[in-house]
Amino acid sequence: MRGDLEFTSIPLLVRTAAQRYADREAVVEGRTRLSYRQLGERVERAAAACLAAGVERGDRVAIWAPNTLDWIVSALGAVTAGAVLVPVNTRFKGAEAAQVLARTRARLLFVTGTFLGTSYVAALRAATGGAAEGGKGGPLSGLPHLRDVVVLAEDAPADFRTWKEFLAAGGAIPGSVVRARADAIGPGEPSDIIFTSGTTGEPKGAVVTHAQTLRTFGVWSELAGLAEGDRYLIVNPFFHTFGYKAGIIAGLMRGVTMVPQPVFTADTVLANIAAERISVLPGPPTLHQSLLDHPARSAHDLSSLRLVVTGAAVVPRRLVDRLRAELRIATVLTAYGMSEATGVVTMCRRGDPAEVVARTSGRAIPDTEVKVVGPDGAGLPPGEPGEILVRGYQVMRGYFEDPEATARAVDPGGWLHTGDIGVLDDGGNLRVTDRLKDMFIVGGFNVYPAEVEQSLARHPQIAEVAVVGVPDARLGEVGKAFAVRRERAADAAAGEGLTAGALIAWARRQMANYKVPREVEFVAELPRNASGKVLKRQLRERGQAAGPAHAPDAPGTGA
Repeated sequence: MRGDLEFTSIPLLVRTAAQRYADREAVVEGRTRLSYRQLGERVERAAAACLAAGVERGDRVAIWAPNTLDWIVSALGAVTAGAVLVPVNTRFKGAEAAQVLARTRARLLFVTGTFLGTSYVAALRAATGGAAEGGKGGPLSGLPHLRDVVVLAEDAPADFRTWKEFLAAGGAIPGSVVRARADAIGPGEPSDIIFTSGTTGEPKGAVVTHAQTLRTFGVWSELAGLAEGDRYLIVNPFFHTFGYKAGIIAGLMRGVTMVPQPVFTADTVLANIAAERISVLPGPPTLHQSLLDHPARSAHDLSSLRLVVTGAAVVPRRLVDRLRAELRIATVLTAYGMSEATGVVTMCRRGDPAEVVARTSGRAIPDTEVKVVGPDGAGLPPGEPGEILVRGYQVMRGYFEDPEATARAVDPGGWLHTGDIGVLDDGGNLRVTDRLKDMFIVGGFNVYPAEVEQSLARHPQIAEVAVVGVPDARLGEVGKAFAVRRERAADAAAGEGLTAGALIAWARRQMANYKVPREVEFVAELPRNASGKVLKRQLRERGQAAGPAHAPDAPGTGA
């Protein structure tokens, strides 16, 4: 299987792809069309600029930008220079991004200019106290380890650099020096830190090595049937494991043409499929559902589509049937994974019946063990629900500088405790049924209630709050907050108080859009058990009994 470790590092993969697929189209962005040879040259130039900026092996380099050619080049350039890549969620607010930069002590940041009407530079300044006095400690006063900020745009503030200026500074670094740095990177060295939030609300960064990334997505490419010459529309955000690795890394392995799309809109996806003859379209079920239901679908030629990979939510059997019947897509697959397991744990196989694809997330990928255990840690037979445990080469090295959290997640036997509840069938297919950690998924984005609750609790008129996921017809699930007001004397005297709309509007200024609850129900008190723990099961049942929520805007359409 080509999933075996063919390349010892991501830099070697980039160089080999530039040679193996030299004249094949690598990336398409608007009128820009790069061959693999040209992409390799741009990546080497970006790596030279990183060396000129003083980036050393093991330094953390962050990128806060949407899916673009510049993301691909800057990220691969940083990794080629020996850096550990830290992708930052583009839906984060300035304070959330600054927290990731501070935790990793990022040395260099690539940041977009204005995206979806938001200045990311201004957001960072506001969150970190503005520019450092006299440039001391770096360009931002609250991030002393951040020595350089490069704006992926034509203009940048005086204390930052533009992408063009950054690249020009690398002109003095010989190619031989860049290649020597790249050749020194071993397969066991960390390649990236992908951040996810835990139930405590504190972000945790999963550290994954070059070998883990390459082996996992070599296997993924083989099982999915990704082939040289495929044309791949990458809508999954690059800051996700799946967007970066099942998109860029897998694309480099197989010589596909990558077409990055920075923002999901069904109109743009339809236009891109038709114009670029897209053959591969992974994404959450909501993406494919929106295409099937689009009123202008018939006006676009979608006959080039042949491969869809989905997951991250319950996949209706009808969706699988419609993709196969109406769009005549030959291969529709579902999968299950998480950042702590390099993005892939189980996967359906080509040829699986529609019932298996729709009702399960497939079987463990090769050289991976999956078991379901009860509260006592003992394995359970097929059909019995329990916590999903995973063991294999793709289990993360650990959480970045957090040995206690790592020990809680990965036991001495090497089993990753996922916190998800699932059921295995007699064929080894996994069905994920619930989440021990109360996480829910909004249009493909993981939402951790504890993190949202901590943010909402900072509102001066909120005494306590609990957040649960409730069904939504379009996004699968959305958040609903049950809140207890902290009544102020002036409000009580005036007969006024905090409204649901006001709290939601306040929340939109505090956190990424997909985290914001779509509904708020004020209650006199939260239900608790004898030990004082909030009974979220009761709240979920209450939210579900109220019927599907109405989510007016998808998380992929706003910051």
